[in-house]
This record gives sequence, structure tokens and C-alpha cells, in this order.
Amino acid sequence: MSDRSGIFAGEDPFAIARAWLAEAEQTEPNDPNAIALATVDSSGLPNTRMVLLKDIEDGAFVFYTNYESAKAQELEQAGKAAFVMHWKSLRRQIRVRGTISREDGPQADEYYKSRSLKSRLGAWASKQSQPLDSRGALMAEVAKVTAAKGPNPPRPPFWGGYRLTPVEIEFWADGAFRLHDRFRWRREDSAGEWEILRLNP
Repeated sequence: MSDRSGIFAGEDPFAIARAWLAEAEQTEPNDPNAIALATVDSSGLPNTRMVLLKDIEDGAFVFYTNYESAKAQELEQAGKAAFVMHWKSLRRQIRVRGTISREDGPQADEYYKSRSLKSRLGAWASKQSQPLDSRGALMAEVAKVTAAKGPNPPRPPFWGGYRLTPVEIEFWADGAFRLHDRFRWRREDSAGEWEILRLNP
């Protein structure tokens, strides 16, 4: 597209997303990789929460969570999800919609090992999304897990990654007088060719 230049230039949307994230890492004070992940429950009621995006692969976006959490149950049930990354400092955002699959192998093991020990123990201790009597009860569970699992705990079987393979990616940048720039990349499925359209702001 002739006017898709500057920060929108390129034929690979994942490379563009990585470039935008790298730029945000220089300007955002906290969690430049934060995404607002949207799912739906079994009745179709939407749900949204912030999670940290951990990888932009050549064909997908990867994040990690407890497989017994509400978000994981909704991801498994629907098999689809969406997210938005928004950077106030850059006045840009990326919106993504697509299908979901688990990342439950060596890549998940490697990422788990890269986390701090306290985060690894916390993954074992937290029954994510379940009722909790008190913070004291959670800390007692952390102490129990620490004693049982030691300084090098394995990845819990109920904790791992999800890969969102997009069928739609939209890049948005703030424009003067609210005349923003928007480019939508869309394809029929993960093997399809991208169609790129400029959208009205």
C-alpha cells in the first residue's frame, strides 16, 4: 500500500510488532509488554484482564498462565481470544484477534526456569482465580511449597503457555485532530495471505 510507510512499513506484521515493542521498552516506565487479554465464558459473557506478553514469534504471540485459572478455562472452551497492547508514551496500540493453542513443552519449561525463584514458587502456591481465605494463607502455602520443592522447582503441570495465532492484527497510531492512522492486516486462517487495509480513524 503506497501510503503505508514509516512505522507502518514492512511486509511482516510480526516484525512490525516486535519493532514497536522494542521502541516501547525504551519509553514505557512499567511493563511495556502488558496486554489486555479478552476472552468469553461459556455463556458468551466477555472477560478482560492484564497479562504479560512473553514472546512475539514469526507467526504468533505467546503468554503464560495457570491452566486452572478462569482465563485458561475460557481460552480452552472458546479456542479464540483477542488482546490489545497500548503504549501511552508512544500513542500507539496493536489489536490482535485469533485462535489459541497451548505451549506446554520445552519452550514453556525454558521460560519457567528463567523466572525468579519466588515467581516459580508462587506459581506452585497460587490456586489462581479460586477463593482465598487471607493473604496469610497464601504466604503459608508459599512456605510449604518452598520446603517441599526446594531451590529449583520444576514447572507445575498446571502452568504453561498459550499461543495466539492471529487472523487479524491492527496497528494504530495517534494522529493530529484525532485523525489517527490505522492499518488492519486480515487473513482467513493462519495459512492465508494477509490483506492490508487502511481504516478510517
